[in-house]
Amino acid sequence: MSSTDADQSIGIDRLYKNYEILSEAKEKITEHEAEYREILDAIKGSAKEKRLASQFIGKFFKYFPNLTETAIDAQLDLCEDEDIQIRRQAIKDLPQLCKDSKDNTAKIGDILAQLLVVEDASELTQVHLSLQTLAKYDAKGTLAGIFSQILTGDEATRSSCFKFVQTKFRNLGSDVVTKEVEEFMISEIKKILQDVTADEFHICMTILGATKLGSSISGHNELVSLAVEQAELDGNIDPIAIEDEVVERYIQCANHALPYFSSKVDSTKFLAFMCEKFLPLTTWNIIGATEQQDQMQLRLLKVFAEMCKYSGQLEKAAEKVEAIFNVLQEYMPLPPFDSEVIDENPSFQFSHAECLLYALHTLGKQCPVFFAFSNEPTKLKEFRSRLQYLARGTQGCVFYFFCWCACR
Repeated sequence: MSSTDADQSIGIDRLYKNYEILSEAKEKITEHEAEYREILDAIKGSAKEKRLASQFIGKFFKYFPNLTETAIDAQLDLCEDEDIQIRRQAIKDLPQLCKDSKDNTAKIGDILAQLLVVEDASELTQVHLSLQTLAKYDAKGTLAGIFSQILTGDEATRSSCFKFVQTKFRNLGSDVVTKEVEEFMISEIKKILQDVTADEFHICMTILGATKLGSSISGHNELVSLAVEQAELDGNIDPIAIEDEVVERYIQCANHALPYFSSKVDSTKFLAFMCEKFLPLTTWNIIGATEQQDQMQLRLLKVFAEMCKYSGQLEKAAEKVEAIFNVLQEYMPLPPFDSEVIDENPSFQFSHAECLLYALHTLGKQCPVFFAFSNEPTKLKEFRSRLQYLARGTQGCVFYFFCWCACR
Protein backbone atom coordinates (compact mmCIF):
# COMPACT_ATOMS: atom_id res chain seq x y z
CA MET A 1 0.00 0.00 0.00
CA SER A 2 1.38 3.47 -0.91
CA SER A 3 1.99 6.20 1.66
CA THR A 4 -0.96 8.13 0.25
CA ASP A 5 -3.24 5.14 0.72
CA ALA A 6 -1.88 4.67 4.23
CA ASP A 7 -2.75 8.28 5.09
CA GLN A 8 -6.32 7.84 3.82
CA SER A 9 -6.79 4.36 5.28
CA ILE A 10 -9.06 4.04 8.32
CA GLY A 11 -8.08 0.43 8.92
CA ILE A 12 -9.89 -2.88 8.63
CA ASP A 13 -10.64 -3.00 12.35
CA ARG A 14 -12.20 0.46 12.23
CA LEU A 15 -14.41 -0.61 9.31
CA TYR A 16 -15.66 -3.65 11.18
CA LYS A 17 -16.23 -1.50 14.27
CA ASN A 18 -18.33 0.97 12.25
CA TYR A 19 -20.26 -1.97 10.80
CA GLU A 20 -21.07 -3.25 14.30
CA ILE A 21 -22.15 0.19 15.49
CA LEU A 22 -24.50 0.68 12.55
CA SER A 23 -25.87 -2.87 12.76
CA GLU A 24 -26.67 -2.56 16.44
CA ALA A 25 -28.02 1.01 16.34
CA LYS A 26 -31.43 -0.11 14.99
CA GLU A 27 -33.88 2.84 15.10
CA LYS A 28 -31.06 5.20 16.15
CA ILE A 29 -28.93 4.39 13.14
CA THR A 30 -29.42 7.84 11.60
CA GLU A 31 -27.49 9.28 14.54
CA HIS A 32 -24.36 7.53 13.27
CA GLU A 33 -23.80 9.37 10.02
CA ALA A 34 -20.13 9.86 10.90
CA GLU A 35 -19.54 6.11 10.92
CA TYR A 36 -21.22 5.73 7.51
CA ARG A 37 -19.12 8.58 6.13
CA GLU A 38 -15.98 6.74 7.27
CA ILE A 39 -17.18 3.67 5.33
CA LEU A 40 -17.61 5.84 2.25
CA ASP A 41 -14.11 7.25 2.72
CA ALA A 42 -12.69 3.71 2.86
CA ILE A 43 -12.88 3.53 -0.96
CA LYS A 44 -9.56 5.39 -0.88
CA GLY A 45 -7.92 2.78 1.30
CA SER A 46 -6.31 -0.61 0.71
CA ALA A 47 -7.72 -3.30 -1.57
CA LYS A 48 -9.29 -5.15 1.37
CA GLU A 49 -10.79 -1.94 2.73
CA LYS A 50 -12.27 -1.18 -0.68
CA ARG A 51 -13.92 -4.60 -0.91
CA LEU A 52 -15.35 -4.26 2.58
CA ALA A 53 -16.54 -0.72 1.88
CA SER A 54 -18.32 -1.99 -1.23
CA GLN A 55 -20.28 -4.51 0.83
CA PHE A 56 -21.07 -2.08 3.66
CA ILE A 57 -22.16 0.89 1.49
CA GLY A 58 -25.19 -0.95 0.16
CA LYS A 59 -25.98 -2.50 3.52
CA PHE A 60 -26.75 0.86 5.17
CA PHE A 61 -27.49 2.95 2.10
CA LYS A 62 -31.22 3.42 2.75
CA TYR A 63 -30.70 4.94 6.21
CA PHE A 64 -28.81 8.01 4.99
CA PRO A 65 -30.82 9.62 2.17
CA ASN A 66 -28.84 12.87 2.46
CA LEU A 67 -25.74 10.91 1.41
CA THR A 68 -27.37 9.19 -1.57
CA GLU A 69 -25.30 10.85 -4.27
CA THR A 70 -22.08 10.52 -2.29
CA ALA A 71 -22.71 6.82 -1.70
CA ILE A 72 -23.55 6.13 -5.35
CA ASP A 73 -20.45 8.01 -6.52
CA ALA A 74 -18.32 6.03 -4.06
CA GLN A 75 -19.69 2.73 -5.37
CA LEU A 76 -19.10 3.84 -8.97
CA ASP A 77 -15.49 4.71 -8.15
CA LEU A 78 -15.04 1.14 -6.99
CA CYS A 79 -16.63 -0.14 -10.22
CA GLU A 80 -13.87 1.68 -12.10
CA ASP A 81 -10.99 0.53 -9.88
CA GLU A 82 -7.83 -0.78 -11.52
CA ASP A 83 -8.09 -4.04 -9.56
CA ILE A 84 -10.51 -6.40 -11.30
CA GLN A 85 -11.34 -8.16 -8.01
CA ILE A 86 -12.48 -4.86 -6.54
CA ARG A 87 -14.47 -4.04 -9.67
CA ARG A 88 -16.24 -7.38 -9.60
CA GLN A 89 -17.09 -6.94 -5.91
CA ALA A 90 -18.42 -3.42 -6.51
CA ILE A 91 -20.49 -4.55 -9.50
CA LYS A 92 -21.91 -7.39 -7.44
CA ASP A 93 -22.89 -5.00 -4.63
CA LEU A 94 -24.26 -2.24 -6.86
CA PRO A 95 -27.87 -3.58 -6.96
CA GLN A 96 -28.00 -3.41 -3.14
CA LEU A 97 -28.42 0.36 -3.47
CA CYS A 98 -31.88 -0.35 -4.92
CA LYS A 99 -32.96 -3.28 -2.78
CA ASP A 100 -35.24 -1.21 -0.56
CA SER A 101 -36.04 1.68 -2.89
CA LYS A 102 -36.85 2.06 -6.59
CA ASP A 103 -35.76 5.70 -6.75
CA ASN A 104 -32.32 4.92 -8.13
CA THR A 105 -33.02 1.76 -10.14
CA ALA A 106 -33.03 3.44 -13.55
CA LYS A 107 -29.74 5.17 -12.79
CA ILE A 108 -28.07 1.99 -11.56
CA GLY A 109 -29.53 0.08 -14.53
CA ASP A 110 -28.03 2.69 -16.85
CA ILE A 111 -24.63 2.32 -15.17
CA LEU A 112 -24.67 -1.48 -15.38
CA ALA A 113 -25.80 -1.26 -19.01
CA GLN A 114 -22.70 0.77 -19.78
CA LEU A 115 -20.60 -2.01 -18.26
CA LEU A 116 -21.99 -4.64 -20.66
CA VAL A 117 -19.06 -3.90 -22.97
CA VAL A 118 -16.35 -4.99 -20.49
CA GLU A 119 -13.88 -7.39 -22.08
CA ASP A 120 -13.10 -9.72 -19.17
CA ALA A 121 -15.48 -12.71 -19.27
CA SER A 122 -15.78 -13.07 -15.49
CA GLU A 123 -16.46 -9.38 -15.07
CA LEU A 124 -19.10 -9.48 -17.82
CA THR A 125 -20.77 -12.45 -16.14
CA GLN A 126 -20.98 -10.41 -12.94
CA VAL A 127 -22.55 -7.49 -14.84
CA HIS A 128 -25.19 -9.88 -16.21
CA LEU A 129 -25.89 -11.28 -12.75
CA SER A 130 -26.14 -7.81 -11.21
CA LEU A 131 -28.58 -6.64 -13.88
CA GLN A 132 -30.68 -9.74 -13.28
CA THR A 133 -30.61 -9.11 -9.53
CA LEU A 134 -31.56 -5.48 -10.09
CA ALA A 135 -34.46 -6.59 -12.32
CA LYS A 136 -35.80 -8.76 -9.51
CA TYR A 137 -35.95 -5.65 -7.32
CA ASP A 138 -37.47 -3.42 -10.00
CA ALA A 139 -37.74 -4.80 -13.53
CA LYS A 140 -39.31 -1.71 -15.06
CA GLY A 141 -36.67 0.62 -13.65
CA THR A 142 -33.91 -1.72 -14.80
CA LEU A 143 -35.32 -1.72 -18.33
CA ALA A 144 -35.56 2.06 -18.26
CA GLY A 145 -31.82 2.21 -17.57
CA ILE A 146 -30.99 -0.30 -20.29
CA PHE A 147 -33.17 1.41 -22.90
CA SER A 148 -31.61 4.74 -21.98
CA GLN A 149 -28.27 3.33 -23.13
CA ILE A 150 -29.83 1.87 -26.27
CA LEU A 151 -31.06 5.34 -27.16
CA THR A 152 -27.92 7.26 -26.26
CA GLY A 153 -25.03 4.77 -26.12
CA ASP A 154 -22.45 4.01 -28.77
CA GLU A 155 -22.81 1.13 -31.24
CA ALA A 156 -21.07 -1.45 -29.03
CA THR A 157 -23.16 -0.54 -25.98
CA ARG A 158 -26.41 -0.59 -27.97
CA SER A 159 -25.58 -4.02 -29.33
CA SER A 160 -24.73 -5.40 -25.89
CA CYS A 161 -27.93 -3.99 -24.39
CA PHE A 162 -30.08 -5.47 -27.15
CA LYS A 163 -28.48 -8.88 -26.65
CA PHE A 164 -28.97 -8.73 -22.89
CA VAL A 165 -32.69 -7.97 -23.23
CA GLN A 166 -33.08 -10.71 -25.83
CA THR A 167 -31.09 -13.49 -24.16
CA LYS A 168 -31.11 -12.71 -20.42
CA PHE A 169 -33.93 -10.43 -19.43
CA ARG A 170 -36.62 -12.33 -21.32
CA ASN A 171 -35.69 -15.50 -19.40
CA LEU A 172 -36.29 -14.05 -15.94
CA GLY A 173 -39.81 -15.48 -15.84
CA SER A 174 -43.28 -14.09 -15.33
CA ASP A 175 -42.60 -13.18 -11.70
CA VAL A 176 -40.15 -10.55 -12.96
CA VAL A 177 -41.44 -9.86 -16.46
CA THR A 178 -45.00 -9.08 -15.44
CA LYS A 179 -47.70 -7.79 -17.80
CA GLU A 180 -46.88 -4.23 -16.77
CA VAL A 181 -43.18 -4.75 -17.42
CA GLU A 182 -43.90 -6.39 -20.78
CA GLU A 183 -46.11 -3.46 -21.79
CA PHE A 184 -43.29 -1.07 -20.91
CA MET A 185 -40.79 -3.12 -22.89
CA ILE A 186 -43.07 -3.18 -25.94
CA SER A 187 -43.57 0.57 -25.70
CA GLU A 188 -39.84 1.28 -25.46
CA ILE A 189 -38.95 -1.03 -28.35
CA LYS A 190 -41.54 0.69 -30.56
CA LYS A 191 -39.79 3.99 -29.84
CA ILE A 192 -36.40 2.49 -30.65
CA LEU A 193 -37.64 1.11 -33.98
CA GLN A 194 -37.72 4.67 -35.31
CA ASP A 195 -33.94 4.46 -35.75
CA VAL A 196 -32.36 1.01 -35.86
CA THR A 197 -29.96 -0.94 -38.03
CA ALA A 198 -31.00 -4.11 -39.85
CA ASP A 199 -29.49 -6.31 -37.13
CA GLU A 200 -31.18 -4.28 -34.39
CA PHE A 201 -34.51 -4.52 -36.20
CA HIS A 202 -34.12 -8.30 -36.30
CA ILE A 203 -33.50 -8.41 -32.53
CA CYS A 204 -36.38 -6.03 -31.79
CA MET A 205 -38.84 -8.10 -33.82
CA THR A 206 -37.57 -11.30 -32.18
CA ILE A 207 -38.11 -9.79 -28.71
CA LEU A 208 -41.56 -8.47 -29.63
CA GLY A 209 -42.53 -11.80 -31.15
CA ALA A 210 -41.85 -13.45 -27.79
CA THR A 211 -44.22 -11.07 -26.00
CA LYS A 212 -48.01 -11.13 -25.93
CA LEU A 213 -47.95 -9.58 -29.43
CA GLY A 214 -46.84 -12.90 -30.84
CA SER A 215 -49.85 -14.80 -29.50
CA SER A 216 -52.89 -12.81 -30.62
CA ILE A 217 -54.42 -11.59 -33.87
CA SER A 218 -54.32 -7.98 -32.70
CA GLY A 219 -50.66 -8.45 -31.78
CA HIS A 220 -49.92 -9.95 -35.19
CA ASN A 221 -51.49 -6.91 -36.79
CA GLU A 222 -49.22 -4.67 -34.72
CA LEU A 223 -46.12 -6.63 -35.67
CA VAL A 224 -47.01 -6.54 -39.37
CA SER A 225 -47.67 -2.80 -39.11
CA LEU A 226 -44.22 -2.31 -37.58
CA ALA A 227 -42.67 -4.26 -40.45
CA VAL A 228 -44.64 -2.18 -42.99
CA GLU A 229 -43.43 1.00 -41.36
CA GLN A 230 -39.83 -0.20 -41.23
CA ALA A 231 -39.96 -1.24 -44.89
CA GLU A 232 -41.18 2.28 -45.76
CA LEU A 233 -43.87 0.91 -48.04
CA ASP A 234 -45.57 4.30 -48.07
CA GLY A 235 -42.40 6.06 -49.19
CA ASN A 236 -41.43 7.13 -52.68
CA ILE A 237 -38.61 5.36 -54.47
CA ASP A 238 -37.01 6.02 -57.82
CA PRO A 239 -37.83 2.97 -60.00
CA ILE A 240 -35.09 3.93 -62.46
CA ALA A 241 -32.35 4.00 -59.82
CA ILE A 242 -33.53 1.45 -57.29
CA GLU A 243 -30.96 0.90 -54.54
CA ASP A 244 -30.03 -2.52 -53.19
CA GLU A 245 -30.57 -1.18 -49.67
CA VAL A 246 -34.26 -0.59 -50.44
CA VAL A 247 -34.67 -4.12 -51.77
CA GLU A 248 -32.77 -5.67 -48.86
CA ARG A 249 -34.87 -3.74 -46.34
CA TYR A 250 -38.03 -4.99 -48.04
CA ILE A 251 -36.83 -8.60 -47.93
CA GLN A 252 -35.87 -8.41 -44.26
CA CYS A 253 -39.12 -6.73 -43.20
CA ALA A 254 -41.25 -9.10 -45.27
CA ASN A 255 -39.53 -12.11 -43.72
CA HIS A 256 -40.20 -10.76 -40.23
CA ALA A 257 -43.84 -10.11 -41.08
CA LEU A 258 -44.34 -13.50 -42.77
CA PRO A 259 -44.96 -15.59 -39.60
CA TYR A 260 -47.85 -13.32 -38.64
CA PHE A 261 -49.83 -13.36 -41.89
CA SER A 262 -53.06 -15.33 -41.87
CA SER A 263 -56.62 -15.22 -43.13
CA LYS A 264 -57.17 -12.38 -40.64
CA VAL A 265 -53.87 -10.54 -41.16
CA ASP A 266 -53.23 -10.00 -44.85
CA SER A 267 -50.05 -9.28 -46.78
CA THR A 268 -51.67 -6.93 -49.29
CA LYS A 269 -49.42 -3.91 -48.65
CA PHE A 270 -46.26 -5.91 -49.20
CA LEU A 271 -47.64 -7.53 -52.35
CA ALA A 272 -48.86 -4.27 -53.83
CA PHE A 273 -45.48 -2.63 -53.23
CA MET A 274 -43.70 -5.54 -54.89
CA CYS A 275 -45.89 -5.43 -57.99
CA GLU A 276 -45.83 -1.66 -58.30
CA LYS A 277 -42.22 -0.88 -57.42
CA PHE A 278 -40.07 -3.94 -58.14
CA LEU A 279 -41.77 -5.98 -60.85
CA PRO A 280 -42.00 -3.48 -63.70
CA LEU A 281 -39.39 -4.84 -66.13
CA THR A 282 -37.37 -1.62 -66.26
CA THR A 283 -36.91 -1.86 -62.49
CA TRP A 284 -36.63 -5.64 -62.20
CA ASN A 285 -33.67 -5.82 -64.56
CA ILE A 286 -31.57 -3.45 -62.45
CA ILE A 287 -32.30 -4.94 -59.02
CA GLY A 288 -29.17 -6.27 -57.35
CA ALA A 289 -25.51 -5.77 -58.07
CA THR A 290 -24.34 -7.58 -61.20
CA GLU A 291 -22.54 -10.39 -59.36
CA GLN A 292 -25.40 -10.86 -56.86
CA GLN A 293 -28.39 -10.06 -59.02
CA ASP A 294 -29.79 -13.59 -59.38
CA GLN A 295 -29.37 -14.25 -55.65
CA MET A 296 -31.10 -11.05 -54.53
CA GLN A 297 -33.90 -11.44 -57.06
CA LEU A 298 -34.51 -15.03 -55.98
CA ARG A 299 -34.67 -14.08 -52.29
CA LEU A 300 -37.15 -11.39 -53.21
CA LEU A 301 -39.28 -13.77 -55.28
CA LYS A 302 -39.29 -16.43 -52.57
CA VAL A 303 -40.70 -14.17 -49.88
CA PHE A 304 -43.10 -12.67 -52.42
CA ALA A 305 -44.44 -16.11 -53.33
CA GLU A 306 -44.84 -17.09 -49.68
CA MET A 307 -46.87 -13.95 -48.98
CA CYS A 308 -49.21 -14.44 -51.94
CA LYS A 309 -51.50 -16.93 -50.20
CA TYR A 310 -52.31 -14.32 -47.55
CA SER A 311 -53.31 -11.59 -49.98
CA GLY A 312 -56.39 -9.49 -49.53
CA GLN A 313 -58.13 -7.86 -52.47
CA LEU A 314 -55.58 -5.96 -54.56
CA GLU A 315 -56.43 -2.62 -56.11
CA LYS A 316 -56.09 -2.74 -59.90
CA ALA A 317 -55.40 -6.46 -59.65
CA ALA A 318 -55.13 -6.90 -63.42
CA GLU A 319 -52.21 -4.46 -63.61
CA LYS A 320 -50.38 -6.27 -60.82
CA VAL A 321 -50.97 -9.70 -62.37
CA GLU A 322 -49.71 -8.37 -65.68
CA ALA A 323 -46.51 -7.17 -63.99
CA ILE A 324 -45.97 -10.70 -62.64
CA PHE A 325 -46.73 -12.21 -66.04
CA ASN A 326 -44.24 -9.94 -67.82
CA VAL A 327 -41.39 -10.83 -65.46
CA LEU A 328 -42.32 -14.52 -65.61
CA GLN A 329 -41.81 -14.50 -69.37
CA GLU A 330 -38.21 -13.44 -68.75
CA TYR A 331 -37.68 -16.83 -67.10
CA MET A 332 -39.82 -18.77 -69.61
CA PRO A 333 -38.28 -18.07 -73.02
CA LEU A 334 -39.84 -19.23 -76.26
CA PRO A 335 -38.37 -22.42 -77.71
CA PRO A 336 -35.72 -21.81 -80.38
CA PHE A 337 -36.67 -22.20 -84.03
CA ASP A 338 -33.66 -24.40 -84.74
CA SER A 339 -34.90 -28.02 -84.58
CA GLU A 340 -31.49 -29.29 -83.46
CA VAL A 341 -31.36 -26.88 -80.52
CA ILE A 342 -34.94 -27.55 -79.45
CA ASP A 343 -34.16 -31.24 -78.99
CA GLU A 344 -31.50 -30.41 -76.43
CA ASN A 345 -32.36 -30.15 -72.74
CA PRO A 346 -32.85 -26.41 -72.16
CA SER A 347 -31.46 -24.58 -69.15
CA PHE A 348 -33.75 -22.46 -66.96
CA GLN A 349 -33.73 -20.58 -63.67
CA PHE A 350 -36.35 -22.93 -62.29
CA SER A 351 -36.63 -21.43 -58.81
CA HIS A 352 -37.32 -17.95 -60.20
CA ALA A 353 -39.95 -19.33 -62.57
CA GLU A 354 -41.54 -21.47 -59.84
CA CYS A 355 -42.04 -18.47 -57.53
CA LEU A 356 -43.54 -16.36 -60.30
CA LEU A 357 -45.80 -19.16 -61.54
CA TYR A 358 -47.15 -19.66 -58.04
CA ALA A 359 -47.71 -15.91 -57.61
CA LEU A 360 -49.42 -15.72 -61.00
CA HIS A 361 -51.68 -18.66 -60.16
CA THR A 362 -52.54 -17.38 -56.67
CA LEU A 363 -53.09 -13.70 -57.39
CA GLY A 364 -54.52 -14.40 -60.84
CA LYS A 365 -57.69 -15.65 -59.14
CA GLN A 366 -58.51 -12.02 -58.40
CA CYS A 367 -58.84 -11.25 -62.13
CA PRO A 368 -59.52 -14.50 -64.03
CA VAL A 369 -60.39 -12.53 -67.15
CA PHE A 370 -56.68 -11.81 -67.54
CA PHE A 371 -56.09 -15.40 -68.65
CA ALA A 372 -58.81 -15.44 -71.26
CA PHE A 373 -56.51 -13.98 -73.92
CA SER A 374 -59.66 -13.89 -76.06
CA ASN A 375 -58.49 -10.85 -77.94
CA GLU A 376 -54.89 -12.00 -78.14
CA PRO A 377 -54.74 -15.54 -79.54
CA THR A 378 -51.04 -15.11 -80.36
CA LYS A 379 -50.30 -14.31 -76.72
CA LEU A 380 -52.06 -17.48 -75.59
CA LYS A 381 -50.19 -19.55 -78.16
CA GLU A 382 -46.85 -18.10 -77.07
CA PHE A 383 -47.58 -18.72 -73.40
CA ARG A 384 -48.40 -22.36 -74.13
CA SER A 385 -45.14 -22.70 -76.03
CA ARG A 386 -43.21 -21.20 -73.13
CA LEU A 387 -44.89 -23.58 -70.67
CA GLN A 388 -44.16 -26.59 -72.88
CA TYR A 389 -40.54 -25.55 -73.25
CA LEU A 390 -40.24 -25.07 -69.46
CA ALA A 391 -41.79 -28.51 -68.95
CA ARG A 392 -39.17 -30.00 -71.28
CA GLY A 393 -36.45 -28.39 -69.20
CA THR A 394 -38.02 -29.70 -66.01
CA GLN A 395 -38.08 -33.26 -67.35
CA GLY A 396 -34.43 -32.98 -68.30
CA CYS A 397 -33.56 -31.69 -64.87
CA VAL A 398 -35.40 -34.59 -63.21
CA PHE A 399 -33.67 -37.10 -65.50
CA TYR A 400 -30.22 -35.80 -64.62
CA PHE A 401 -31.14 -35.80 -60.93
CA PHE A 402 -32.04 -39.50 -61.01
CA CYS A 403 -28.86 -40.28 -62.97
CA TRP A 404 -26.83 -38.46 -60.32
CA CYS A 405 -28.57 -40.36 -57.53
CA ALA A 406 -27.94 -43.69 -59.30
CA CYS A 407 -24.20 -42.93 -59.58
CA ARG A 408 -23.74 -42.19 -55.88
